[in-house]
Amino acid sequence: MKPLDNLFEKNRNWAESVKSSDPRFFEKLAAQQSPEYLWIGCSDSRVPANQIVGLMPGEIFVHRNVANMVVHTDFNCLTVLQYAIDVLKVKHVMVVGHYGCGGIDAAYENADNGLIDNWLRNIKDVQHRYRERLEAIEDREARLNLLCELNVMTQVSNVCHTTIVQNAWQRGQKLAIHGWVYSLEDGLLKDLDCTVDRAEQMADAYRIIS
Repeated sequence: MKPLDNLFEKNRNWAESVKSSDPRFFEKLAAQQSPEYLWIGCSDSRVPANQIVGLMPGEIFVHRNVANMVVHTDFNCLTVLQYAIDVLKVKHVMVVGHYGCGGIDAAYENADNGLIDNWLRNIKDVQHRYRERLEAIEDREARLNLLCELNVMTQVSNVCHTTIVQNAWQRGQKLAIHGWVYSLEDGLLKDLDCTVDRAEQMADAYRIIS
């Protein structure tokens, strides 16, 4: 037996269970994808986008990286964002962090983690910007939870600041950007109430005015 044969067996079982409930599911799925949602989440294996919100394949477009970042020099993320908005015409972009994120924890510490520290520097910027709020919290876990939330809210802003999103709003496309956090302890999502659905909600310095 090959080392990964068990995964192929699980794949066959999954495909059969899907077809038993909807015999034409894969035929319809192969014909097109028309999701209304783009999920920008963490790469953490404990945070599977589809399962968390109870959606099937084809119903949510997904981009994942360490600590759910939206960095303006990350052309991988920007390409996904542009395809989702310009081609798939998604109506909602959800930036989803999670409590207990290893990326948040590593960024908070000043240890040498190697190459990844260059990526985590973006979280350190968030930490520095809100240092007074963070330092006012005595409990370390609560402090990291707040940093996780602040990071999500910052990434929501970063999504909104892209020309991709602003061009969509200028042409009248309905599009809302949301910030959520997932709890590993109970499996529930928390809405951070930082939704942006029009350019007027942003600071003038970041707006493209035509």
